[in-house]
Amino acid sequence: MSCFEHDQSRRAFLRRSGVLGLAGVATPFVTSLGAIGEAAAATATDYKALVCVFLYGGNDYANTLPPYDQASYAAYAAARQNIALNRDALAATLLNPTTALAGGRQYALAPNLSALLPIFNAGKLAPVLNLGTLVQPTTKQQYQQQSVKLPPKLFSHNDQQSYFQASNPEGATSGWGGRIGDVFQNGNGAASLTCINASGNAVYLTGRSALQYSIGTGGPIALLSNSASLFGSQTVASTLRSLMTTQGPNMFAAEHAKVSRRALDTYTQVTGALAGAPAANFNLFPAGNLADQLKMVARMIAVSAELGAKRQVFFVSQGGHDLHDNLVTSHPTLMTALGNAMKAFYDTTVQLGVSDRVTTFTGSDFGRTLQSNDDGSDHGWGSMHFVMGGAVKGARFYGTPPAIGNGTADDVGQGRLLPTTSVDQYAATLASWFGVPTGELTTVLPNIGNYNPSSWNLGFV
Repeated sequence: MSCFEHDQSRRAFLRRSGVLGLAGVATPFVTSLGAIGEAAAATATDYKALVCVFLYGGNDYANTLPPYDQASYAAYAAARQNIALNRDALAATLLNPTTALAGGRQYALAPNLSALLPIFNAGKLAPVLNLGTLVQPTTKQQYQQQSVKLPPKLFSHNDQQSYFQASNPEGATSGWGGRIGDVFQNGNGAASLTCINASGNAVYLTGRSALQYSIGTGGPIALLSNSASLFGSQTVASTLRSLMTTQGPNMFAAEHAKVSRRALDTYTQVTGALAGAPAANFNLFPAGNLADQLKMVARMIAVSAELGAKRQVFFVSQGGHDLHDNLVTSHPTLMTALGNAMKAFYDTTVQLGVSDRVTTFTGSDFGRTLQSNDDGSDHGWGSMHFVMGGAVKGARFYGTPPAIGNGTADDVGQGRLLPTTSVDQYAATLASWFGVPTGELTTVLPNIGNYNPSSWNLGFV
């Protein structure tokens, strides 16, 4: 068990145990505001935000960033049978990087991601090629012989979601976004607002001491829905509030009271701040759940100075990517929502004057097979991802273009890509931009020490 899975401190125990002791109606609100951090703080004088857009289910990489050069497209179309995108339809979203890929390789955005093309052309969007979960650099021969450590339970949704977010399979107790939060939360004016989840709950944002603050698309989640009565009784509601916030001699009750008071105080603080950034003022966003999540993140960023935040890590998500069938119908809809929401978010950060201080990136369980299974694709491994923001060195590709087809050096079966760039390198690059000291990277990312330090930073920010 790693040190990230073994936090036995008194406060961690109380957070995980004591906050669950009273009425169930209160627990989502209380647990989202667990505790002020105990980690040594890094000092930040400016503002920066990391925004993870996680695509649950395993996004189909081949129809997200399809190959366009004639030879690569022919191999792609042969493997994809009736789910390949038409090459003529890709001409309008062909990516023309400032540095051409070797061998004449070319990629296009999925047509339904066309909203992202102007951001790429402006040099503020970068695709990262063949990225995935690894423990250490791995060749196909090593994979086949199992002669190196591999991520456990490959191709399993829950485990690979967790491994991408936490460097540990399902059951991990902290993620690398939360561990980044550990470094900064004591230096934040609002420690409990360091890690913010607009999508419910994810191990990515849980640190060893930092806990995620869950916020809805309409604002912070109110205790008892701000109701003046409970079960029809004002007395019951006021009694419950009193029980939750009154300090008592029992250490569990005392800790719970501190958490509850802090939760109520934070709710008031955030609600008050957001009143100055009403949703109606953020009019670039289209309708849709992912867009609503990113709108909420934009509103929180807009009031970060009022809340005293210097470093914030956000998480939003889109589900529905487990497309074993109906890929041709469903994937374009997902890409439209993704592209339009990310474009609206980027444009809003430009309007707010913070685009160079906000870096957005995608993640997913895994990629999918290149080979179709009639009208869908199956669980894979490596995938293509995007990094977006004013600080991004875009209009170019990062990572290594994989060979396309079955049986290649990059294929472990059915066009499942063996990653050539690891999530740890991706995360280390983002963490370094965010201000995590080099000496802290091995704490935030337990596997990064398996890579040559010269490869820790991929250079996209």
